Amino acid sequence: MSTFRSARVLFSSLALTAVSVVAGAGAGATTKPTAASVLAAVKTAMFHESGVHISVTSTSATAHSVATVDIGTKGGTETYVAGTSRVRIVVTPASAYLSGNKSGLTTLVGLTAKQQKLVGTKAISMKAGTSPYSSFKANLTTSAFVTFLPPTKSVTLSRDRANHFVLTWSTTATSTAPAVKSTLTISTGKKALPIKEVASTKSGGGVTVFSKWGEGVNTPIPSSTIPYATVSKA
Repeated sequence: MSTFRSARVLFSSLALTAVSVVAGAGAGATTKPTAASVLAAVKTAMFHESGVHISVTSTSATAHSVATVDIGTKGGTETYVAGTSRVRIVVTPASAYLSGNKSGLTTLVGLTAKQQKLVGTKAISMKAGTSPYSSFKANLTTSAFVTFLPPTKSVTLSRDRANHFVLTWSTTATSTAPAVKSTLTISTGKKALPIKEVASTKSGGGVTVFSKWGEGVNTPIPSSTIPYATVSKA
C-alpha cells in the first residue's frame, strides 16, 4: 500500500502551523525573560501536563481545513476535515484506528478505490508495535509535545496587550513547503501554557488554539474494524 500516507498524523503534515503542544510553570518568574528562557521553562513544565485539546484551522486561496485533536498520556484522537473529506484517528495503548468517508480515505489518506471499497465504514486497525501504530502514537500522545516546539535559534520574544509572551520565528521555503512566519502566544499566568499560534504564508495561513490543558482523553474503540494487513494487500 505505497500510497497509504496515514502513518503521519494529518494535522501535523497538512496544517500550516508548527503546533507547539506544551505547558508549564515558571516562565513568568524570570526576571529578564528571553526567548530561550521562556522555551526552557515550557520544556520543563510540559512533563506535568497529562493532555491538551487542540483546534487547527488552515486556509489558502483554494482550500479550508479543520483539525480537532486531543492528545493524552497513553492515547489520543484526531478528526481532520477538508471540504467534504473527513478522516478520524484513534490511538489506544493496544491499537490505532483510522476511519473516514470515501473521499477522506482516498484523497487525504491515499487509499485506492479498491482499498476504500474494502474498508467501507470500518476502521483500519493497526496493532501496537507496528510501524503505522508507532507513528500515530508518537503524534497523538504527550511524547509529541517537545517535537512541536519552535526552534531555539532566531526566535524573538515580545509581549502582547495582555502581557502574555509572544514568540516569533520564520521558516524558509523548501521545494515542498512555502516560507512561514509564526507567532506563539504563551500565558504568563501560573502556568506558561501556549494559548494560540498563528502562521502565515503568501497564499494562506493557519490558527492553532490550545485549551483543556491537563485533560483526560477518551479513546473509544470503533465497533467494526479491518486489519491494516488486509487493506495493504488489496
